Amino acid sequence: MPRMSVRVHGFALRGIEAVPCEVEVDLSGQGLPRTTLVGLPDVAVREAIDRVQTAVANAGFDWPGGRVTINLAPADLRKEGPAFDLPMALSVLAAGGAVKRAKGAVQLDRWLIAGELALDGRVRPVRGAICLGILAKQAGFEQVMVPVENAAEAGAVQGVRAVGVATLQQAIAVLAGMQQGVAASPPGDAELAAAEVNFDRIKGQHAARRALCVAAAGMHNLLMIGPAGSGKTLMARALPGLLPPMTLHERMEATRIHSCAGSLPTGGGLLARRPVRCPHHTASAAAMVGGGSVPRPGEVSLAHAGVLFLDEVAEFPRGVLEALREPLEDGFVTVSRARGAVRFPARALLVAAMNPTARGDLRVGGGSAMDRYLERLSGPVIDRIDLHVEVAAVPFDALLAARPAEGTDALRARVLAARERSVRRQGEVSNAALAGAALDAAAPLEGASQDLLRQAMAELGLSARAFDKVRRVARTVADLEGSERVQPQHVAEAIGYRLLDRFRGACGSLAAARMPQRNAVSCSPGSSAAGQVRLGPTGCD
Repeated sequence: MPRMSVRVHGFALRGIEAVPCEVEVDLSGQGLPRTTLVGLPDVAVREAIDRVQTAVANAGFDWPGGRVTINLAPADLRKEGPAFDLPMALSVLAAGGAVKRAKGAVQLDRWLIAGELALDGRVRPVRGAICLGILAKQAGFEQVMVPVENAAEAGAVQGVRAVGVATLQQAIAVLAGMQQGVAASPPGDAELAAAEVNFDRIKGQHAARRALCVAAAGMHNLLMIGPAGSGKTLMARALPGLLPPMTLHERMEATRIHSCAGSLPTGGGLLARRPVRCPHHTASAAAMVGGGSVPRPGEVSLAHAGVLFLDEVAEFPRGVLEALREPLEDGFVTVSRARGAVRFPARALLVAAMNPTARGDLRVGGGSAMDRYLERLSGPVIDRIDLHVEVAAVPFDALLAARPAEGTDALRARVLAARERSVRRQGEVSNAALAGAALDAAAPLEGASQDLLRQAMAELGLSARAFDKVRRVARTVADLEGSERVQPQHVAEAIGYRLLDRFRGACGSLAAARMPQRNAVSCSPGSSAAGQVRLGPTGCD
């Protein structure tokens, strides 16, 4: 048997990035029959030899005799997972002459191939097929071959022809030109999130409802503080119904993350709706921001372009909340390991809810109990949340009110109109992500607006980060009001959402911050009237 060498192109995942890999096969008729796999494979890839040999035999093909050497290049990159099964089987069969094209040579160099093999020759889906499609477009490959369940996912990349195969026999027939395979259809349009709870079920809470509209219109992080049973969780479940459809870029990024995490629905293409993640307060830091010996995305990345809801946020371990600092500020997570670092997108809308005290109400312990409970959230974490909103207990008369409140459809229409104004002004960048010159251009402060914010910063001790957040929120409030410029009443409302900054500025007492004082900043969220803001001289009674 003459020596024969064949090369097939595959891929490996590093985070959500696809790295090109080559499966090289060398057949030699000399020596005892033996198959050797080299190229830094992990245990799963090393075990694939027995799985691939059995699949080849059950598919009706003969494994070549003599010495078979399979090399996974580059040799310094760790190979993980079962995606190399199909490339290894096809490369061995092509080297042995089992893959023969009716006219001309088999053009393996034009394909990027990935798939897991079952023992009977079926091709099972793999993680990261959309990353394979992106790699194919970047590297100039004409087409990709993936499991049929992954065809829509890989084919969502414009300019890439994705062919899905269900069995090893079908894969060989496609390469031989005897079948076409299952071509991917174009991805469908983005959809509005289904409202799990309609806003017309929420009684009272006018200020909180207003804050939710502001959060949805500008993708601003939100913290709700109120006694148990005041409707915080209900409102958080209603919030996704206000969000606009995802842009194409957001759909691609979110799909990559969920595909690499193995949480993408089988057979689906691009995600159509914004993801909503609700981790339990016992979640670890690795589960929240990502980690593991082979880094996987965490909850904050799985919520990218969607909502991350932290119920009872004060009950989360301190280390978990501190780990959220970077993703809340930068919009991505970097996980470093000995073999390198990977980066996951993590720009999610954080919605957090907590009770005012450990008992869940205001009746026991007074202001000191509130202060102790609130100290579970560090200042830097609070500083990264745009909107701090107090949710009061719902009065009895409001619960009995027959007239329903505005529903999700009416509120969503205002949010979408505000979002359209921001898109016309600054493109697809949300108001919450504005920074630097873009923020200065979108939210310039002049005259009374500038004086108002200057006095608030002096009295409340706002940080430079809070200064920018107030301007971003004021820009969103102006968009909701249909105003091209940021007016003093918009800045006033934005300052009113800094409840916990008022807490820190009111002699360290949340109880003092909740009460309008002669010598403190008192703002009324949800009102566009400048008269709702009273600024007095710095000091605490």
